Amino acid sequence: MAGSSLHLICNAHLDPVWQWEWEEGAAEAIATFRCAADLCEEFDEFVFCHNEAILYEWVEEYEPALFARIQRLVAAGRWQILGGWFLQPDCNMPCGESFVRQALCGRRYFAAKFGVRPTTAVNFDPFGHTRGLVQILAKCGYDSYVFCRPSPGQCALPAERFRWVGYDGSTVLAQRCGSYNSPLGQARQKVEHHLAQPAAPAIDLVLWGVGNHGGGPSREDLQALRELIASRPEAAIRHSTLEQFWAAVRAGQPRLPRHEGDINPFAVGCYTSQVRLKQKHRLLENELYALEKMACAAWVQGRLEYPAAELAAAQHDLLTSQFHDILPGSSVQPVEETSLRLLDHGLEEVSRAKARAFFALAAGQPAANPGEIPILVYNPHPFVVRTTVECEFQLADQNWTETFTDVTVCQGRRRLPTQVEQELGNIPLDWRKRVAFQADLQPSQINRFDCRLQRLPQRPARQALPAGATHHEFANGDLAVRLNLATGLLDGLAVGGVEYLRGPAAQALVLADSEDSWGMRERRYDQVVGQFELLSPAVSARLAGVQAAALPAVRVVEDGPVRLVVEAALGYGRSALILRYLLPRRGTEVGLEARVQWAEQDRLLKLAFPLAGELARYCGQVAYGVGELPTNGDEAVAQRWVAAVAADGRAVTVINDGVYGSDCSAAGLRLTLLRSPAYTGHPIGERSIVPQDRFTARIDQGERLFRCWLNAGPAAQRLARIDREAAVRNETPVALSFHPSGAGEAPLPLVVLRDGVTQLSALKRSEDGQALIVRLFEPTGRARSTTLELPALGLTQPVRLGRFEVKTLRVDLATRSVVETNLLEEVAPSG
Repeated sequence: MAGSSLHLICNAHLDPVWQWEWEEGAAEAIATFRCAADLCEEFDEFVFCHNEAILYEWVEEYEPALFARIQRLVAAGRWQILGGWFLQPDCNMPCGESFVRQALCGRRYFAAKFGVRPTTAVNFDPFGHTRGLVQILAKCGYDSYVFCRPSPGQCALPAERFRWVGYDGSTVLAQRCGSYNSPLGQARQKVEHHLAQPAAPAIDLVLWGVGNHGGGPSREDLQALRELIASRPEAAIRHSTLEQFWAAVRAGQPRLPRHEGDINPFAVGCYTSQVRLKQKHRLLENELYALEKMACAAWVQGRLEYPAAELAAAQHDLLTSQFHDILPGSSVQPVEETSLRLLDHGLEEVSRAKARAFFALAAGQPAANPGEIPILVYNPHPFVVRTTVECEFQLADQNWTETFTDVTVCQGRRRLPTQVEQELGNIPLDWRKRVAFQADLQPSQINRFDCRLQRLPQRPARQALPAGATHHEFANGDLAVRLNLATGLLDGLAVGGVEYLRGPAAQALVLADSEDSWGMRERRYDQVVGQFELLSPAVSARLAGVQAAALPAVRVVEDGPVRLVVEAALGYGRSALILRYLLPRRGTEVGLEARVQWAEQDRLLKLAFPLAGELARYCGQVAYGVGELPTNGDEAVAQRWVAAVAADGRAVTVINDGVYGSDCSAAGLRLTLLRSPAYTGHPIGERSIVPQDRFTARIDQGERLFRCWLNAGPAAQRLARIDREAAVRNETPVALSFHPSGAGEAPLPLVVLRDGVTQLSALKRSEDGQALIVRLFEPTGRARSTTLELPALGLTQPVRLGRFEVKTLRVDLATRSVVETNLLEEVAPSG
């Protein structure tokens, strides 16, 4: 056929970890790359293609002579760098900024080591792809994308080759391929099978090479392909690259259909499996990007050397943890443990750098007045944050009397609503204090508060729930909550007199699951097999570990002018749940803490919120966008928040600190907290997934802690506010009791945004070390203008953002000039 060509793309899909730990992954990378280099040198027509900077880093470190061979082969056009990312991450759960760093880190590495810049991004093996990738790809210099999952039976697309459209209108060409590998010795059969398909496009590609545990090309396969190519000249079969394939496609000037959506679902259980990894990954994301903001504020004003080494190390740990068999929870248990260790290493790097930045920014704070204890709170956000601050500190000395030291937090002369709560420790002495106080935190700076102490004859008594009552009614003028004392659940929640939830809300449901870590055969989890129910006073006492023989299963544990905290003890099977409601004295946001002691196998746990209105829309935060999520009960994936919108305009929003899976239907909104399949439990036909003659460990056994924040109101209001609210709950302001010396001059705020919506998604030193990078994001889907103020630099910059636009600005510190760049921090050529 005239103009036809079949491009053979040889790769060796190599999971750095999966059924094996990283050391074995590194060993296989070295062996696979060595074999590929040998075959490149033996077969003149052959081109080997491979991606993932992490694998090349291992080869560079552990076998530098091989690395030098690869560099020569790349320079000669015999070895192609695929994709150019750090690795193939999960493509749903990392935040938008993390995807930017995957591309930025990988691109810089391959440019430095090989002098190349791929234009086709690849994620062959990840389990679905967020629509938010499109804008990121386009602004990182990619014009095309190749992926394999989900299959046509799992996700319908307008065609296997299409134009993918992002939330902001950006586009890239995209191709779905059936499989990224071929069994050893069967590459020719795979190509012949493709040639036999009557509907195959004239210009097409076949991915081949032994994969998953590496392998790649073999001499047998290359000889068979050489013979096939010679025997079928009309098919124009060639060893090729993805860039050459797309060039041939474009030469044909195709009219490709447009796809304006994500590419999901596949393996919906992966939104929840190994939830500790997901929570710690979210924590490192939050801590890393908040530290960058904090460190920039100190660095720009000459208070601190930018902690580039610590940030680079933590970022490396974060990007590694996003690998598509780590973050989704589909690896073996030793990989889970080493990945938790890796994330802890990143968090430790961040923690030490954060302390240096905090103390540098505390300069210029006045010394404390005698008898007062200062609390300093750094707000990393570019807007005023109204929040409840929690902080612990030590009194000057131990109080061994029965009296009690009360605390009032003040800001200047203004006394703030404050309550003393149970400190984290358990020393029954008036010495350590934990305070919660309501405050408005000014943007991008240290906020100063002072604790004034008062000795009371005894600790104030907490409010008690009325004996014999069936319900407790809580109201603060804006919010009304009806708590059922017989179930420990919410029978209703109203804001401004309008009902948003019906009972029983915050119900912990147990659903049937299987040994399959991925949930490969599922689209939803809807078979409820039970629910957590209120414990008896006797069992409640045993669970709490108190000396009394009985303890009410619903009780007030904190009470004051800031909030009422009610705790409920529930159980199911061999598992227990402590559910805490944090009911605010001001505002409408209800906090929930669920401490689960889980001992169930092949079961899944959801926290359910029945909605008062008729469901019309379910949506949630995704990478640099807002995803439209299913309303039929199918499992969905989102990031920091989800929102259920009723037909009459009522909306319920839920923020989380590391939960990605959920579902929503007429029955209500349900967060998926955890599941307990086997490790790497993979269904194959009708075979038993786990051995039937021994014990097999299950995922997420033991204690897990979940936090979420529930709010409600008119949909337009909720959806305009939720992204910033979720940012505050995730990138939490830093509070520390610290006595400053009084010396020095207080630094100025670094970044302030003068609108109520725009997000500061990244604030970092430029990769060349000469400028400040400010990345802004419009999170509502409505174009808007904002004013970017940089008080520390004396700059004000008007900014116009399109719907869901990510805009990157480079602020030159020497010239004070501001220019727009792409996501790789490159300025477009003038003219």
